[in-house]
Amino acid sequence: MSIEVFAILFVLFTFIILLSGIPVAFVLSGSALIFSSIGIVLGLFDYSFLLAIPNRIFGIMTNQNLLAVPLFIFMGLVLQKTKIAEELLIAMNSLYRNTNGGFAISVVLVGALMGASTGIVGATVITLGLLSLPIMIKNNYPKELACGVICASGTLGQIIPPSLVLILLADVLSSAYQQSQLNAGVFSPETITISDLFAGAILPGLLLPTMFILYIKYVNINNTTSSNIENKSVGDIKFISSFLPPLFLIVIVLGAIIFGVATPSEASSIGAIGSLLIALTKSKLSINIIKETSRETIKLTSMVFLILIGATFFSLVFRGLEGEELIQGLLHHGPEDKYTSLIITLSIMFFLGFILDFIEIIFIIIPLFGPVLFSFGFDPIWVGILIAMVLQTSFLTPPFGFSLFYLRGVAPKEIETTDIYKGVLPFIVIQIIAIVLVFIFPEIALLIPELITK
Repeated sequence: MSIEVFAILFVLFTFIILLSGIPVAFVLSGSALIFSSIGIVLGLFDYSFLLAIPNRIFGIMTNQNLLAVPLFIFMGLVLQKTKIAEELLIAMNSLYRNTNGGFAISVVLVGALMGASTGIVGATVITLGLLSLPIMIKNNYPKELACGVICASGTLGQIIPPSLVLILLADVLSSAYQQSQLNAGVFSPETITISDLFAGAILPGLLLPTMFILYIKYVNINNTTSSNIENKSVGDIKFISSFLPPLFLIVIVLGAIIFGVATPSEASSIGAIGSLLIALTKSKLSINIIKETSRETIKLTSMVFLILIGATFFSLVFRGLEGEELIQGLLHHGPEDKYTSLIITLSIMFFLGFILDFIEIIFIIIPLFGPVLFSFGFDPIWVGILIAMVLQTSFLTPPFGFSLFYLRGVAPKEIETTDIYKGVLPFIVIQIIAIVLVFIFPEIALLIPELITK
């Protein structure tokens, strides 16, 4: 058996076992150890690659950028569990109650702000679904539009900083980019930082909700009922008290990272403390909430780091089986155009988004394809933003989009699954248009990072 065939079998075996429901971290590390052992027996694998695993794990656990992960998760969970995000939605609804499509527009704006403050897609979709779907249905919004705008707005947390996707993506992209430079003989490789990717995501993160709002205005919904919304003066007060604190926190955290005032881990600690202070000033903080939030933060963080360690096993064994050369040969000798190779890679990620979580896709696919793509000369920030937008679209696409499942779980009985599927279709088209725009005009993702570095 040739080493190329053995490497392909290794990848296929891993993806088949992933579908079994076994925890991803154990699948990645277990399949890597199984195939490395078989490879050693067959003389296809050099065991010295495994000797690098302890150093790799130590590097993961001491990575300063990854320290931001638990703190941003904690910040998002505090804002979610103390109902600050819910207050924001209610206040925004009261502000837009008499405008054309006002409730739907408020869902988009709150979805964008929740994405920036929590970064947790499931929590955003569920919160928006529970609070705004009954109100929109009561005010004669089409079921399809109500469902579509909630699902689409809930996924904005994938692209709007400080998205967990962007934080993890920055670290993996940086490693792949450095590997491509080392392969090219550059022994002082450049790196990609979280602040670079955050800066690159600003314009695309503004573009998508703007396009959503324009579509809602185009649909031209007449909404003039205000039966269960407070009067305007109370609405204004609630809007100020609910809108300004989380907005101020987001601006401080992102500004500190993007302009280099603080490292991502330092800024994330500001965000965590800021979320606690906001909750405290609203008298919503309790010992039970802190305990519950801390417990969930530990669970989510442990999952992320276990998957990252498992992916390290996987990528090391794949590299030992000359997998990089195999992918390089497929992409170099497959499509003649490098952009076709990029489209193929993005398409693979899109379809994997139906069956795998974004963390798994980032840690598995980018180490495999990233070094080869960057050898073509693609800008890593641009590629990273495209990946984030593609994953966001995947989570919105029927029949397997995760955000659809989240909404189905909280939607009332009169909402059929077909209503949800039909409702997201226009927003999927909008997402695709936005991806095409960023693909054709890389300046959308690169303008702000270039301005900051000047």
